[in-house]
Amino acid sequence: MSWLGRFGCVAAGYAVFQFLFGVLPDSIDGEPAKYLISGLSGFATVGMTWLAAALLRARTAGPAPLTAPAPLAPNAPGPLPQVFTSAYDTLAAQVAVVDDPVRGRLVGWPHSLQELDGPVRPTSLATAYGLHIVLDLGVADGRLHTGDLIDTLWRLRLQGGGWSARSQGSVARPEVTAMVLGALARAGASRERLADEVARCEAGFTRELDGTGRALTHVVTTVMRGLLRAAPDAPTIPVLRGALVDGAFSDPQRQHRRCWSHRLSPLPWVGHPAQPSALHTAQAVVALDRAAVVLGEGPVERSAREDGVRWLLSCPATGHDNCADLANLREEVRRRHPDDSSHHEVLNVRHFTASWIVRALLTPGAQEIARQDGVEDTWRELLNGAATAVWAAQTDGIWSWSRDGSGFTTTEEMRQPIWMTYQGLSALRAHAVWMYQPDTRTSPV
Repeated sequence: MSWLGRFGCVAAGYAVFQFLFGVLPDSIDGEPAKYLISGLSGFATVGMTWLAAALLRARTAGPAPLTAPAPLAPNAPGPLPQVFTSAYDTLAAQVAVVDDPVRGRLVGWPHSLQELDGPVRPTSLATAYGLHIVLDLGVADGRLHTGDLIDTLWRLRLQGGGWSARSQGSVARPEVTAMVLGALARAGASRERLADEVARCEAGFTRELDGTGRALTHVVTTVMRGLLRAAPDAPTIPVLRGALVDGAFSDPQRQHRRCWSHRLSPLPWVGHPAQPSALHTAQAVVALDRAAVVLGEGPVERSAREDGVRWLLSCPATGHDNCADLANLREEVRRRHPDDSSHHEVLNVRHFTASWIVRALLTPGAQEIARQDGVEDTWRELLNGAATAVWAAQTDGIWSWSRDGSGFTTTEEMRQPIWMTYQGLSALRAHAVWMYQPDTRTSPV
């Protein structure tokens, strides 16, 4: 019927014409003059009526109807909830349950989700990361029980207290102990039970007893993050923060902003200067930001943290989903063997760099600096690029290790390390929370 409305203007004009022709007096000069006057008035009415109708339609027209989003292609990645569900299903399917004659029933995971050599046995570090994942995703059903994982971590504690990685033997190491304590604290372990282990961790993490660990950015920041969760009032935290701040150095390639290398102090016998590292700078920024929330910060600590953020924001690359700053790295933590000083205990550490960049750029301090400096577009571009790289490394919610984007070698030890899945899920979850925009077009019922 909309086409019929188009004749309304003509009908109004014809009505005016008929009315005027009938009421005009005969004194007007002849019948042709009456036709002329009535006709002009009719045409004017047609035009005015059409314009009024057009204006009314323009004012009352609502917004264009919303179209449904196009369906995803069959081979497109699933939405984030599907990734979370797939990760949970995989962890539930591959959890290891072992009845140890000494330690009792152990429930957890080995270092890799695809360990094929030898019996699958839970380790303290992998189970701590698995506990973090379960806490992040929420316990959807009874296949994974946080109580079982908590009990396992306490049962895996070394005889003298503390925890160590599988390759580190029977001596507790601060970075592993702090990681486990952080997971236990997050899961709700009692402060009294944690306090004894925190004290042991602090006592062993001194320059005299662990000079190697105190010189490494990765170890210091790991201990800081764990203790900030397990014992935020630990006296060691301000000391470690001071060492971290002192370990920053100026990079002339990026406006002389301060950044971090893998070491907080250069080796005395090495002549070349420290090399800037986006990974270790991101780890330092995360640790300093969390410490600032708990302890507050002075101008020295704030300046170092802000310089680290600005260094990350000054990445010179044009594409930020595969730039050099996102390259995965490895490093070795070499300590003298506790029972034989002529040998070394070696811990191979792999770093999922893109996930650390996401976490560093999503700290409240980083977002505030981007606003202050007027570089929010740059900050958003770098953040989205890093998140894209994180997403690209997973398949069905499980992340696979690859150094510098290359494929695996025949000697690759950890193809699907559980720590990488935790870091990938954690980074994507934080990014999704930041991206969330509520639909304000409709009011709640």
